This record gives sequence, structure tokens and C-alpha cells, in this order.
Amino acid sequence: MSETMWALTFDKDREDWDSSTGLVKEQIAVPKLDEPNGADRSNVIIRVQYAGFCGSDRGIWWRKSFGDMIQGSLADEGKSTRIVGHELLGEIVSMGSRVAPKYGYKTGDVVSTESHIVCGTCHQCRLGDYHVCARDKIIGISQDGCFAEYVKLPAKALWPTNVDLIRPEVAAIQEPFGNAVHACQVRDLRGKTVAVIGCGTIGLFAILIARGMGASKIIGVEPDPHHAELARRLGCDAVLTPGMPPEDEPWRSDPALREKVMELTDGIGVDVAMEMAGFNSALNNAIKITRRGGDVVLFGVKNGHAVVEDSHRVIMDGMQLHGVVGRQIFGTWEITRNLLETQSNGIQDAIWDVILNKGEGTLVDIDSWERNSFEQAIQNHPKVVIRFRG
Repeated sequence: MSETMWALTFDKDREDWDSSTGLVKEQIAVPKLDEPNGADRSNVIIRVQYAGFCGSDRGIWWRKSFGDMIQGSLADEGKSTRIVGHELLGEIVSMGSRVAPKYGYKTGDVVSTESHIVCGTCHQCRLGDYHVCARDKIIGISQDGCFAEYVKLPAKALWPTNVDLIRPEVAAIQEPFGNAVHACQVRDLRGKTVAVIGCGTIGLFAILIARGMGASKIIGVEPDPHHAELARRLGCDAVLTPGMPPEDEPWRSDPALREKVMELTDGIGVDVAMEMAGFNSALNNAIKITRRGGDVVLFGVKNGHAVVEDSHRVIMDGMQLHGVVGRQIFGTWEITRNLLETQSNGIQDAIWDVILNKGEGTLVDIDSWERNSFEQAIQNHPKVVIRFRG
């Protein structure tokens, strides 16, 4: 292992958050284990093979999200540089003395990782609700991440991965796929009609998962023509284009969209609507197209206040709204593994062929990484994977 490595970073002393964009490829020190440090006894060093570029990373790239968390955690650590990235596949190359006896890992094991590093002692963690830990840290945001040749992580966060059953480029994005799995876990989808509002990366995953979990009809709602076409290729029974709300009332739902959904559902509405876009109008569209007694899954994130257009209907129609964050640790990962390793459902092949476009334009080598061309790639494709080695 060399002393330095390539990494993609944000440096608060080098870039002003409010006036900059992107990440910088630079040589920095390789992380090491300091065994007298108690924490490092349970940590590992992973040689990164592939790393997925997430919607959260897009928010960092364009400086639209996580600025406070990144800069605050850097100040707490007394440093200026943050390595970004939290989706990975890699190989364990060294580990602390407690890792083998406590977690059963050995050097050479191939792993992915949960991106939320939980405390294990807060009220939520003691109840088993690790995904809403009160003191969690997020890899690549509040601690150094995996857009680097090596990363140091706690063994408790790792997930063993069989690359004989899951191709490595797909295995690298189990974490965001798990977000969609968690959203689809809210209700038993067998025989249900499902609307996916917002067919970005997680929405596209949700289409595949809903079908794999037995949904009878899937309706996509997506304004972008390219993403709408991907949704059709992934098996949506119909893909509808929502109307834009008035500029002075951006929370307004689209009555024409509701009418079209009612036509597709015999005047009933969908059993489950998944709001994956994060727009106020999308929230109200989700409520409007859901049947009485149905469920609205809220996954899309947008800061600030939101207007609920018809809260009376939510109550009187007995609807349930579910906020979903991250993955249930590690129950969601077990379902994710099963869905991806089961060849007969076609999910893994669809991710590679359609969402990752068989690697054409979506697989970027760190050796040839260049800011402008990478920015073009993340604008052209819903998902991009960086290859460090593999």
C-alpha cells in the first residue's frame, strides 16, 4: 500500500461553499489503522473497487445540500478536507484486532457498506431503530468517504457481498437500491397498484422492486422524457407527464394527472403512491391520486415548508403518510441481497442494461477522471459509477 492515493474532495479552505461547484481530484494520505486508538481495533481499511455517485453527491457537487454538515464536521475534526462518497464495493486489506473475532471478517473479503454509522446507544438504537439513530454519522458527509482508493470504516457497518452472484458495478450501488427497497417495504405490494412519482435513480429502482414484490400495476409520473423512457423500459404499465404548477402556487396538484390515474385504476386511485421527487406539487399529486384507505410513501427530500393541499381528505379518507429515510439496518440489506442475487426476477440485469446503460457513459475510471466530462456524465445519466480498480 502506497503512502498517498487519489481522492475526490471538497476543501473548505480551498473552495468557498456558496460560490463553488464540483469536487477536486487530488493526492492525499492513505488512511491507516492506529491500533492503540481504541476505535481502530474495530475498524478496517478497504481498497475501493467501485463507488457509486449518489443524488446526495449531486447535492454536494452543486452545493445545494449538506454544506452545514460537511463544514461543521470538518470544524469538529480540526481539518479542512472532506473525501466525499458513500456507495462502495471494495476489498478489506487490513483490519483491527477485534474485527475477526467480533465480526468474522478477514483480509480479502469483498464488502459494501451501510452509509449511516450509528452510535448504538441512543434511544432509537436501543430500540433497534438504527436507521434513525440520533447521533449517526454519514460516510462522505460527516466523515471521510469512499471516493478514494482506500477508506477506513468501522466493521459494524460493512455488508459482505458475493460478486459471483452480483456483478461488481451493481454491487457498488446496493446502498441506494436499499433506499428504494425500504420505501417498498412500507406495505405488502402484492396485487397492489403503485404510482412512482419521480423516476430519478431511486424511483427507477422502486419500479423494479415493486414489480419484483408483486405489484399488479405500476404507474410512473415523470416530466423528463429520458427518465420517462427508462421507466417504460423497466416495466411501468404507463408513464404520465405531470403538469407544471403555477409559479405563484408551486404546491398545486395537477387535476389532469389525477384524472388520468383514475382512468387507469377504474376510478379508484392507486393503493400506494411513492413520492420520490421532493417537490411540494408532487406531494399533493401523491395524495390526490391515492385511493381511500391507501398509503403515501414520502421519500423525496426538499428543505423548508410544504403546503398540504387537502389535509381534510387525508384524514377523512383514512390515508396513511409514511416518512422513509435510509435503510433498516440490516433488514433492508437482507431483502436487497435476495432481490439482486435472484437471477429469475431480472432486476440485476435491468439495472446494468438500462439504468447503468451497460457501462456506456456511466462507468468512469478514476485514472482518467476529469471534472468537466464527469459533470456531463452525471447530467446525462441517472447513475454513474467510478471505477478505482476492478
